[in-house]
Amino acid sequence: MAGVPFINPPEPETTFEVGDTVEVYCDHEKGGQRVRGWLKGIVVQVDPKMVAVQFRTNVFLTDGWMVPDHILWYPQNSPHIRFPAKKGSRAELANSE
Repeated sequence: MAGVPFINPPEPETTFEVGDTVEVYCDHEKGGQRVRGWLKGIVVQVDPKMVAVQFRTNVFLTDGWMVPDHILWYPQNSPHIRFPAKKGSRAELANSE
């Protein structure tokens, strides 16, 4: 029996891998103040639906509670998690203006 051809190869189940540096849009501390913005972290666990990211600074849940282990979980397809922009990229330069 002939194999079934496909147009595009199957997509990998996960985009992120343990050890990846990512940016997450969250509440965190910056200069002693609580701010909401993009913060770099490291992926520490991945499953088919969720990604766990750990940070070096205090992070907060949306209802105000500080997360003691500095780890936040996000859905794989969340708009609040991304790979960092390359240094000097057009998107980064446009956002800094």
